[in-house]
Order: sequence, then structure tokens, then C-alpha cells
Amino acid sequence: MRDISWSEIFDRIIIPSIANTLEMLFFCFIFSSILGFTVAVALYMTQPGGLRENKAIYSILNGGISILRSFPFMILMVSIIPITRVITGSSIGWVSALIPLTFASTPFMARMIENSIKEVNPALVDAAKSFGASDWQIIFGVVLAEALPSLITGSILSIIHVLNLTTVAGAIGAGGLGASALQYGYQSNNDKVMYSIIVILICMVILIQYTGDRIYKKIKE
Repeated sequence: MRDISWSEIFDRIIIPSIANTLEMLFFCFIFSSILGFTVAVALYMTQPGGLRENKAIYSILNGGISILRSFPFMILMVSIIPITRVITGSSIGWVSALIPLTFASTPFMARMIENSIKEVNPALVDAAKSFGASDWQIIFGVVLAEALPSLITGSILSIIHVLNLTTVAGAIGAGGLGASALQYGYQSNNDKVMYSIIVILICMVILIQYTGDRIYKKIKE
């Protein structure tokens, strides 16, 4: 690649790449949060001594999460290309990347949420039961309310985790900052592009962490 100016790098490469990365980050976080929350609540309710104890369902869900988390993301992304094509009609682009990104992020999110809500003092749950609260009132009115600070902290880690995955996804056609760093930076021997993207990714992580810390402090006040 010829030597290009900073303005050209930002207009032609950086800005479109940031837009694609943020799109992947936003939608993947939303989808994985919904799915992860559903799985985490099911685990919490069916665990030994849970609100609706069920060893079979708990074992299946717990084992499934452990198996999916053990897959390296690159291998997972390639292995489910047929599924990605069926759902999106393609295996290239940020929309198609949402499928493997969600597959990889959901177990991480589920485990994070499960660990957060399991930290809630069981005495609070028992007290809610004694007042005749339903299972869903206990989950939403007691457990999630008490676990909120921990959930905020875990969510920030999850967002950063997804951001890292989007850069890996870029290596096989997802687009975004990872793809640009690889294609226009490393493969084109253009250090200006590659290191610019690295700095941008670092800044994004710092901004995400700072925002999360501010929200956490507001909740704890």
C-alpha cells in the first residue's frame, strides 16, 4: 500500500472500520446478554437447592456452557460457517459475524451473570419467600437488584471480551478494526495503519472501562 496521509487513513479505513466494529459490538452484546441472562436464570433456578431444583436441566445447561467456552473462537467461527450461511445467507461481513460472536459470547455472559446472582445472600431469598413472593418476584425484585453492582462490573468485562472477539473475527472476513489492521496494516507493511488501529482499540477499552467504573460508583452511592 502506498504511503497515505493521516486524513486518508481515517476517512477511508479507520472510520468505516470503527463503525463496523461498534455495530458488531452493540448487537452481539444485546443478543448475548438476552441469551446469557435466560440461561443464567435457568441455572440459578434449577441448581441444587434452587427455586425450581432440576438436576437434569441444570446438568445439561452447565455442561453446555462449559463445552462452548472451551472452544477457541477461531475454531468455533470456522466450524459453524454452515449455520451462519443458513441464517444470514453469507459467511462474510459483520452481520454474518454476529452468529459466531453470539455463540462465543453467550456462555461467557451466562457464567458471568450466574456467578453474580449466586453471590446474593440466600437469607434475602428466604425472607422474600416467607412474604409469599413468587419466583419471578424473587428473581427480579431481590436477586437482580442485589446483584446489580456485580452485574455492571461483569458487563464491562463482557463488552471488552466481545471487542476482542470482533478483532479476531476480522481475520476471516468480518470486517472492522481487526480486518483493517490485518489487511491494510500488517499484510501491506503499513505500520501507520496498524499502530493507529492498535491505539484506537486501546482507547476504546479505556473508555469502556472508565464508563463502567463511573456507572458502578453511581449505583454504589
